[in-house]
Amino acid sequence: MARTPFSNVRGETEDDGPGVPEALPRTLREVGRRLGPAAIDRLWIFPPMVRGRREWGLVAASCFDGSQARRLITARYSAQRTGRGLYLDSRLLDEGVAPADRLPRVMEGVVKRGPRPLGNPRMVEVAGGTEAFDALMAGFDGELFEEAVAGLRAAG
Repeated sequence: MARTPFSNVRGETEDDGPGVPEALPRTLREVGRRLGPAAIDRLWIFPPMVRGRREWGLVAASCFDGSQARRLITARYSAQRTGRGLYLDSRLLDEGVAPADRLPRVMEGVVKRGPRPLGNPRMVEVAGGTEAFDALMAGFDGELFEEAVAGLRAAG
């Protein structure tokens, strides 16, 4: 199974299976595609919750907002690997604007308020740099981006 640069964050949470290693890198790719690396100041990548071949995760992005403040965008994902392939649902939400210096405390609050402890996020400074974002993505095995044929989504 392919490992990601963030596989080590799983040690901080309970897991009982392999999860879905493709989920996080594909979600990050979607964040980069939709927001554009030039708009991203920092990313906070939270350890995923894993149960068997299912995985749920959260990525938070602080984005430049034309002032000293930052717009906070979250990308939540849920994923499952079945005999039919990979299923991935990721959603980006605009959470509002906050002063840049308050966002680290906001992330600490996310860790504390969750129904299950998420573990501390890994902060990645992009600083609007395409190179920094590309370097982040280059840390993932290319096989994690190969298209899987999932077929029809099973009911339930």
